[in-house]
Parts: sequence; C-alpha cells; structure tokens
Amino acid sequence: MMVRDPIVSGQFYPSGRNACLQNIQKCMPTDLDIDALPPTLVGGIVPHAGWTFSGPTAARVVAALAARRTPATVVVFGSDHARAARAGAMFGTGRWASPLGDVEIDERLAERITSMTQVVIDDPHAHDREHSIEVQIPIVQHVWPEAKILPIIAAPTPQAVEVGRAVGRALAAYKADAVVLGSTDLTHYGPNYGFTPEGVGADALAWAKDTNDRRLIELILEMDADAVLADAAANRSACGAGAIAATIAACQQVGAGQAVLLEHTTSYEVARRMFDESATMAVGYAGIVFG
Repeated sequence: MMVRDPIVSGQFYPSGRNACLQNIQKCMPTDLDIDALPPTLVGGIVPHAGWTFSGPTAARVVAALAARRTPATVVVFGSDHARAARAGAMFGTGRWASPLGDVEIDERLAERITSMTQVVIDDPHAHDREHSIEVQIPIVQHVWPEAKILPIIAAPTPQAVEVGRAVGRALAAYKADAVVLGSTDLTHYGPNYGFTPEGVGADALAWAKDTNDRRLIELILEMDADAVLADAAANRSACGAGAIAATIAACQQVGAGQAVLLEHTTSYEVARRMFDESATMAVGYAGIVFG
C-alpha cells in the first residue's frame, strides 16, 4: 500500500502530534457567524502557507463547512508548484501520513472518477514534492476525524475546469457525501518573488491586496472558473489557479450557485499584527465557501 509521507511538517506546521493539535486549536475561529452562511455548503477555497500566517484563514473555511456538514470524504484540489502534473493528478490509493496519524484515501470514489473521465489520472508521484494539499490534511483530520480524503493536483491550464466538472459529475452521479477544497495562495508580491509592478513599500503591498487580489476574488465570488484562470495567468494573482477553477467547477456540478468571502488577509498584515514587523513582500490569503 502506498503511503505519502509529509514533506513540510516541522516547517509549515508542527511535526509533533501535541504541538500540531495545539496549533490547530489556536487557528480555529471563535467568531464564526454561522447564521451568515448559506444553508447548504459544498466546498471552499483555502490558503496553504505556514500555519502561523494562513492557518486561521484555512481553519475558518473548514469550520464554516463543518457547521453545515460532516462529510465522509474531503476532495482537495491542490496547486502545481513543481509543474509536475498533467491536467488532474490524483493520489488514488493508499494513505497519507500526518502528525495526527494516517488518513485513508477514498479509493472507491477515485475509481468512480477515473472510470468517468480521462482528464483525471492516478498519478501519485506528482504529489511527492507538492505541499499545498498536505498543509490542509491535519486541519481536516482534526475537524472530521472519520473522513477519508481524495487529493488531486489541478494544473493551471484550461483543462482544470474540465477536471473539476468531471469530479463534480462523479460526486453528483454517485451521491457522494463529500466536500471540496481548493488550496491556493493569492498574489506573491515583492522582490523575492520577482513581482514588483507597483514598486516596493506599503502602497505597493496595498495594491497587491486591494487591487490584484481583489480582482481575482471577485471572479471567484462570481464563480467564473475560466476567468480565474485567465486573470491568474495575466496578473500573477494566484499560484493555484487550477485548484480554484477545479473547485468552482466541481461545486457547480453539485449545485452550488453562491460564494461567500469569509476572510482576506496577507502575510504582511499578519506579520505586522503578530510580530510588529514591517516587510517588503506579501502573499495574499483568502477564505471562501461555496453553497
């Protein structure tokens, strides 16, 4: 049986069980307005940086979904930082290890998806060096300890929309008890990222959040998967445009018609708030749910 071991535990999140649980509990929201959520939720968008910076935003999305659902399976579309995936690369059998223990792959759902489409393939080694799904797994385990997972890397190509539709059609056809997460960060701004169209400094970082991030967020809220892919390619507004597009498309297939922004922040804002530190670079994080 194939087991995927963590590659960023001890870096992006703690490697020990107790420390991991303590960090997750700190990330969980205490001010979630459940009444403001759609009555039915089927998925969401989460960031995937180190938990110190993006963990509370990701946990807010998972907590919102958990307020409405206790799914049997969590499908997680990941980014393709290494450009290792073709269309949709699924980890379709075995388990994923985490500091909280192993979590099983929903092999039956994986088989059903691959029987219905050729745009999603079982390619577990595409996940070897990709962290965007991994950082979500302990949070998912903590909130839904009985759930299985199905990790799928969605490359940022036009095929990402069809990957999402194919997964969504399978979820609908088999009435799968599943929620869908898409893992992405937003604009990576600053000299270290080679992206400084507005120069450097506080005004430039504000532009990255309030203009570049916000343009993409509006397209996500409109649930326009094709436009998300185009904007990210043109404006470097997301590292996981394929994951966003696939999540939108999958959620639409299972009936979602509404998106709600729960939180939008940046690593610069977190560092300034938590550590009283200024910075010349920032990464955007958004938490969004679909219902």
